Amino acid sequence: MRGPHNARVQTALSTDDADETLMLRYAAGDMAAFDTLYGRHELAVWRFVLRSVKIQAVADDLLQDVWFAVARNAGSYEARAKFRTWLFTLAHNRLVDHLRTARNHTSLDAADDGSEGRPGLADTLAADSGFGPVRQLQSREQAAALVRAVEQLPFEQREAFLLQAEGDLSVQEIAEATQVNFETAKSRLRYARASLRQQLQEFAP
Repeated sequence: MRGPHNARVQTALSTDDADETLMLRYAAGDMAAFDTLYGRHELAVWRFVLRSVKIQAVADDLLQDVWFAVARNAGSYEARAKFRTWLFTLAHNRLVDHLRTARNHTSLDAADDGSEGRPGLADTLAADSGFGPVRQLQSREQAAALVRAVEQLPFEQREAFLLQAEGDLSVQEIAEATQVNFETAKSRLRYARASLRQQLQEFAP
């Protein structure tokens, strides 16, 4: 993928560089900065999109679209918010565009979602997500039950939950990414968690 400028900036990158710093360097033409950002965030975005559209081939296409959007918008990027929030805002917008035109939706197959060994939702729930009772899922049955429960959530609640569980976004960042106010994002998370807890009571300790 080409950067926003043709020139390459040959500068040493540190693994400790903040995402925002890397994005600004990429906007100035540093392709290595883009590679670092992609390596850090590609999997989280892919999981978020996959759990939303439920079809790997579609998720792969949308993932590519998201990173092309990063490239297209690099020149106008300003480090006013966390890069991760900005990135998941792009993912949200692309996902909404897709769902507006999509006609068919298939069910998630929790046993084999085509992820080819990538960590699944059950393996990547944020430790501080407040999900609680099923934070530690030990069996394939539990993982399958969780994925089915997440699939049954209304889209807005599912998206909010996945942005936290897969994207590790705070409530405020979820609000910014989905372009709603804080209380709406908080409410969507609260309803999602309540619904998931109810559906997964048998796995509570």
